[in-house]
Amino acid sequence: MTVSKTIFSIMFILSTISCHRATAVAPVNITPDGVAIKGYDPVAYFIQSKPVQGLPEFEYLWSNAKWRFASAEHRDLFIVDPERYSPRYGGYCAYAVSQGKTADIDPDAWAIIDEKLYLNLNKKVKGLWENDIREHIRKADENWPRMLRKGTS
Repeated sequence: MTVSKTIFSIMFILSTISCHRATAVAPVNITPDGVAIKGYDPVAYFIQSKPVQGLPEFEYLWSNAKWRFASAEHRDLFIVDPERYSPRYGGYCAYAVSQGKTADIDPDAWAIIDEKLYLNLNKKVKGLWENDIREHIRKADENWPRMLRKGTS
């Protein structure tokens, strides 16, 4: 890929990241009907090592969001320790948060690092994030509390 195509790709990706300024970021990225991580089972990433669509009959309300699970067993594991299984940064794109912004996620663009679930906008953005995971996590960890209080920059 040429330098100009790479720059264009990065600019395009960054343009898809939302830039809210007026209000604080909601603690959990939800669909219009209040479902976290697009209805995918957060426990499945850990137990089955893949994204699995959750079911409404195995739903649990936590942090003002509906979390869905593929089984009662997964739901019950989450209830006992939601912080362990919920994605970092409320299920927003980890790369976007490292840039001080928010973006939606693709449940197929994920990684577990140090027993924590990270989601990204898409696989291309996940590739950018993977170029320096530790630094992006450091920046996102620094940005996230501020974003919750004041909104994104």
